[in-house]
Amino acid sequence: MTLRDGKSGMVVQIDSIRDSGLKERLMTMGLIRGAKVRILRSAPLGDPMAISVRSYNLALRLADAEQVSVSPVL
Repeated sequence: MTLRDGKSGMVVQIDSIRDSGLKERLMTMGLIRGAKVRILRSAPLGDPMAISVRSYNLALRLADAEQVSVSPVL
C-alpha cells in the first residue's frame, strides 16, 4: 500500500520510500521509516493531499505520495 492509497483519518506507518530524486527531500521533511502519519484530507479535486507527520501538517502531491510505502496502524 502507498501513502496515496490512504483515506482521510487513517494512521499509517512508513515502511520505505522508493529510490528517486525526491527521496532525500521527503526524508528531510520527516517521512522516514517507522514514522507515523495521519492522513488529514484531500483537495476537492483529489490533488494534493494533506498529512500530519511529527508535529506539523504537510501538503503532498499524489505522485509524490505514491513513492512512499506504508502499512496501516491499528
